[in-house]
Amino acid sequence: MDQRVVAEFKKRKQPINLAIVYVDPDAFADNFLGWLEIASYVAALRAGEAEGSVDGSPPKLSPQDLKSGVVVKYAADAVFAFCMTATLNADKAAVDKMEAGLTEAFGAEFPGFAALWPFRSSLDAPVTLDDAVGQAGKRMLVGDAPPPPMRAKEYWMTGLRFFEKARGSNFSSEIMFPLAKWHRDRWTEAAEKGVAFLHHIEDNVPILREALSETRNDQPFIANLLLKAAPAVDVELTDETQGFLRSLARRL
Repeated sequence: MDQRVVAEFKKRKQPINLAIVYVDPDAFADNFLGWLEIASYVAALRAGEAEGSVDGSPPKLSPQDLKSGVVVKYAADAVFAFCMTATLNADKAAVDKMEAGLTEAFGAEFPGFAALWPFRSSLDAPVTLDDAVGQAGKRMLVGDAPPPPMRAKEYWMTGLRFFEKARGSNFSSEIMFPLAKWHRDRWTEAAEKGVAFLHHIEDNVPILREALSETRNDQPFIANLLLKAAPAVDVELTDETQGFLRSLARRL
């Protein structure tokens, strides 16, 4: 990849990265189009469907381009990532303001608008990972916590779904830090105030506290915590899920 394109990519991605990390709806809306332009341009270059520009900058996107599959894919990923970090901060107002800002700029059917549906709709039985994350996020945004006996298991299930979704995003690093902090806060609460609702307390609470003693808020911390907390909430991991978490929990 031409270094001028790489530099332009970094220049345009950093502001939207920060908007997602700090849950800043104004900065997100302001930098949304610039991100879509460079992301779709890089995808076209890699596919051999575009030629490099003199200075590495991408072409402007037409109204028709904004409806193309590639642009919508990048847009939906960014919108969903913003909703995830807003959810982890229980900031419903930020999601509303982000939607309003993009609607003002692009209209009601802005690129990626469908990524909001899982966070807005009411689904009796979520089918996809997006559905599961969005429905959990919808409850979290309005402070709808499950009753104490069910809380720790709900934290575990929600944490795993968010973790899986974050790993597939172009904003994985930006989601992972607040997600790790969310895990730490919820499981510290479970180990201190919700002990009575955990399974096999004498065995599992020391293991849980040991996992929480890790000071780094990152992907291995989340994977290890999910792995170690599963028995405490009576979750029997499949071999596939256990292998997945073990591989990600390793520190090199």
